[in-house]
Amino acid sequence: MNKKTFLLLITAISALGGLLFGYDTGVINGAQFYLSKYFEFDPTMKGLVVSSALWGCFFGAIIAGPLSIKIGRKWSLIISAILFSVSAWGSGLPEMLPETITVLIVFRIIGGLGIGIASMNAPMYIAEIAPSNIRGKMVTYYQLAIVVGFFVVFLATYFIGNNLTEAQNIQFGWRRMFWSELIPSILFLVLLFLVPKSPRWLALKGDDDAALRILNKVHGEVQAKNEIKEIKESLETNNNKEKVNYLSKAILIIIIIGTALSMLQQFTGINAVLYYGADIFEKALGFGKEDVLAQQILLAFVNLVFTFVAMFTVDKYGRKPLLYIGSIGMIVGFLLLGVSLQQNAVGLVSLIGVLVFIASFALSMGPVVWVILSEMFPNKMRSVAMSVAVAAQWAANGLVSQTFPMVMESEANNSAPWNGSMPYFIFIAFILVIIFLTYKFIPETKGKSLEEIEEFWE
Repeated sequence: MNKKTFLLLITAISALGGLLFGYDTGVINGAQFYLSKYFEFDPTMKGLVVSSALWGCFFGAIIAGPLSIKIGRKWSLIISAILFSVSAWGSGLPEMLPETITVLIVFRIIGGLGIGIASMNAPMYIAEIAPSNIRGKMVTYYQLAIVVGFFVVFLATYFIGNNLTEAQNIQFGWRRMFWSELIPSILFLVLLFLVPKSPRWLALKGDDDAALRILNKVHGEVQAKNEIKEIKESLETNNNKEKVNYLSKAILIIIIIGTALSMLQQFTGINAVLYYGADIFEKALGFGKEDVLAQQILLAFVNLVFTFVAMFTVDKYGRKPLLYIGSIGMIVGFLLLGVSLQQNAVGLVSLIGVLVFIASFALSMGPVVWVILSEMFPNKMRSVAMSVAVAAQWAANGLVSQTFPMVMESEANNSAPWNGSMPYFIFIAFILVIIFLTYKFIPETKGKSLEEIEEFWE
C-alpha cells in the first residue's frame, strides 16, 4: 500500500468518529416525535431526553484528555466506538431492559460520552499523523464526516419512518432508528484495529522506534527522520523544564485562546439557525411542516458543498483567511435575516440569509476550528488543552440551545424594533469577536509542522 492510500485509509477510519458524532446527535431528532408519543412526554421531559446526550458529550470531552495521555488516541477512539454501540443498542430499549425514561436517558448519556471522547481524539489523531502540507485538508475530513453523518441519519430515519404507519412508528419505529446506528458504530470499532497508534503519542511514551516506523509509512524515510527529530527535540525541551503547570501564565493563555475559539464556534448561532430554519422555509418558499425532507436536503446540501470547499482551500489559502471570509459571510447572512425580520418582510431574502450563513459557517468555523484546535497546542499539553477546549464547546452548545428559545419567546424580542431579530444581532456581535480573536491571537498554521507551530508560542 503506498503512502497516500495508507494515509487516506487511516484518516477515513478516524473520521468515522465524526460521522457517528453527526449520526448520534441527529438520530434523536428523527426519533423524538414518535418517542415522545410513546412515553407521553411533557415538554420538560422531551427537552431532557433530547439534550441528555449533551451532558455526556461534556463529561466525555473532560475525561478524553487524561484518557488520551494514558492509553493513547487509538484506544480512546476504540472506547468511544464501544460507547456508541452500547448507546445505540440500549436507546432502542430491547425487551430485556425496563422501558423507563431513566434507562433511555442513561443510554443517551453513554452515547454522549462517546461523542465527547471522539470529538477530541479523532481530529487530534489525524493532525498528529498527517504531513504538514496537507494536514488541514486531512483534519477537515472529520467535519465532512459530521455533515455526512447528519445527512445519512436523516435519510435512514426517513426511510424507516416512511415505510411504517404512524402507530408502528410510535410502537417500534423509533427503536429501529436508534438501532440503525449499530451499523456504522460496529464498522468504526472493527476498522479502528487497522489503524496505527499516533507517532507523537508513541514518542511521548518513549517508543521512538515504533513512532519512526509509522512515520515512514506516512511520510517516507527522509521526511520521517526529520519529523522524529523535531518531535524528540520538542519533547526533550519540555522534559528539561519543570512539569507542565497548566495554571502558569504562558500555558493558561494558550488554553484560553483555544477555548475561546472553540466556544465561539457555537456562539455563531449555528444550532439556532437550524432550530428556526423550518419556519423561515415555510414563510419564504411556502413549504408546509410536512415538507421537512425538502428543507433538510437543502440545508444538508449547502453544508456539504461548502465543507468540500473548505477541504480544498484550507491548505492552499490558510486557516485565518477562511475564518475572515466565513465570518464576513456569516455577518452578511444574519444581517439579511435580521433586517427582513425587523421589517416584517420574511421571504426570499430571509431564506438567502439563512443559506449564506450556513455556507459561510461550513466554509470556516465548522471545519477550521477543528483544524486549528488539533494543531495549535504544544505536544506536551495537547491532550489536556484540547480536552478543555472541546468540553467548553459542548458547554457552549448547551448554553445556546437552552437560551435561544428563551430569547426568541421574550417580550422584548417580539416587539418593536426587534420583531424576532434580536438573537441574530447578538450572534453578529460574537462573530465580530471571532474576527478580533483571529487577527490578534490565532497563529497561521498552514504548512508548518506541529513542532514549528509550538515555537510560535515561545
